[in-house]
Amino acid sequence: MDLGLAGKVAFVTGATRGIGRAIVLRLADEGCAIGLCARDADEVQRSAGELSALGVGAHGVAADVTDEAALTAAVDECARELRGLDLVVANAGGAAGGPLLEESSAADWEQTLALNVTHPATLLRAALPHLRARGGGAALLIASISGIKPQPRAQYAAAKAAEIHLAHTLARELGPDGIRVNALSPGSILFEGGGWATRREAEPEAFAAWVQREFPLGRLGTPKEVADVAAFLLSARASWISGANVVVDGAQNQPGMGGY
Repeated sequence: MDLGLAGKVAFVTGATRGIGRAIVLRLADEGCAIGLCARDADEVQRSAGELSALGVGAHGVAADVTDEAALTAAVDECARELRGLDLVVANAGGAAGGPLLEESSAADWEQTLALNVTHPATLLRAALPHLRARGGGAALLIASISGIKPQPRAQYAAAKAAEIHLAHTLARELGPDGIRVNALSPGSILFEGGGWATRREAEPEAFAAWVQREFPLGRLGTPKEVADVAAFLLSARASWISGANVVVDGAQNQPGMGGY
């Protein structure tokens, strides 16, 4: 299926590893130019260089997505260097603090909300003038099934629930500008160097039991499986999908593996 993404310009946060990297590669394969944003400057430049070597238009900027000025500057720089902006992916996220309420501080909650809620809102606000200049566009907020199912870290679950609701609300607000906004909620995704790969190595028996108990398909998901859905939602093939939360979890039940 031709997704009609060739010639589009995308900006992706958390773009150098895991789901973010898979989305970048999938969009590049569809013919998009890519603005990459992540915290590690070396990784950002390495990823941008890899794309450029493949003949893909790419520009990378290292920035902390919780720094409003830095994130806004990164969006503006990429839009300037790549001559526009059509697609926005808020992928960066995470949690601070422990899995129990008493093990997390107010600062942990603030940081978690900043990563998962304030960052996507800031990103879309920064992108808005560029999207309007193109006559519209599409945005995707990478949330989590933790936003709709109980999860051990309350601060993360609450932040992801808020992120999902943010997508619903911004879809209503930005629709008149021709901008679609959706959330995508992955289940547990396994990739080398990621948290689940580390947990699998540290506790192989407990990990295997968790997979058998919670995953009807008998395995965790892959970044590519999430990226395929992301590319569709960003494309004109999904032109009547806005304000949705699309779950990609293989019918997974419990989001976390006990205290994780």
